[in-house]
Amino acid sequence: MAVSQVNLRYAMGVKMIRRNKIFRRIGLVLVTTIIIIFAGGYIYQTLCVRSDNKKYRPVGDLYEINNKMMHLYTGGSGDATVVFAAGWGTVNPYVDYYPLYDETSKYAKFVVYDKFGYGYSDFTDQPRDLDVIVDEIHELMIKADVKSPYIFVGHSLASLECLRYAQRYPDEVKGIILIDGGNPEFYDKTKPVTFISVIQRQLINFGIARVLYNINGFADTINSERNGLQLLPEELKNIDEMATLLKANNENITDEMRRSQENAKKVVSGGKLGNIPLIIITAGDFGNAGKDWLDSQEKLTEWSNNSKQFIVEDSRHYIHQYHPEIITSEIMEIISSTE
Repeated sequence: MAVSQVNLRYAMGVKMIRRNKIFRRIGLVLVTTIIIIFAGGYIYQTLCVRSDNKKYRPVGDLYEINNKMMHLYTGGSGDATVVFAAGWGTVNPYVDYYPLYDETSKYAKFVVYDKFGYGYSDFTDQPRDLDVIVDEIHELMIKADVKSPYIFVGHSLASLECLRYAQRYPDEVKGIILIDGGNPEFYDKTKPVTFISVIQRQLINFGIARVLYNINGFADTINSERNGLQLLPEELKNIDEMATLLKANNENITDEMRRSQENAKKVVSGGKLGNIPLIIITAGDFGNAGKDWLDSQEKLTEWSNNSKQFIVEDSRHYIHQYHPEIITSEIMEIISSTE
């Protein structure tokens, strides 16, 4: 072999070694940078959580349920009691239902409960099995001395707890209004997806979500399905952001979604509601609602002998953030029809 070829191969080998060293150094710098960013974000989030916890104080009353504290916000007056049940992942029900209870309080008593993991309630080690959840709600009503019968107003996945409550305690339920609430038979056939919830929780844990909230327009994008929270006063918008950065997608909330299919099976096997009034208010999503969902909403009328369903075309999933007047009108109708 010629000396020139040996020298060439040697030079190429040296160059490759140097290149590999450079790549390793770049990789090490990148990994170190990522670790520093995530560690800094985690510390940033931790410090902000300590500060937020001092400001994020219960607006209602706390009651001990299964050795944990559960939150209930009440208001209004009258013989009828309207019970607001927030949908899955709606971190602060007190904020979310403001457009409804602000009006409802003029003619009825209302309560907004926070399941464990939500709002101002504690976290719990209890599995988010539907009957466990319903037992907690039932005990909360007893301890808070909230007299039945109730008119349940449930959004989205909260349809399951509303229907299950009526199955187990039919004498305590005066009527049910579902705000784009899912048909148990629809959830029964839908495999829950939780990895997105887990990812979103990590974005919060490492301070990324908190940084994004400081970008102009980010909050509006996040809240687009809720009509940009246009119907809420500024104070409640601030509470909503704080609640999101403190509690969104926590383990209790994620477990509730993880068990949604098996929870739906319990409702399906529990049977229909007889003559309990059932109002199904469906979001048309400005013409974008899926056919399978709309079909399941129509079939939801079969769950009661005294039911009706209608579609609000110019609304997305959170109908009460677009047209609360439609829902309050239905609440008033149930109150009037059963007086």
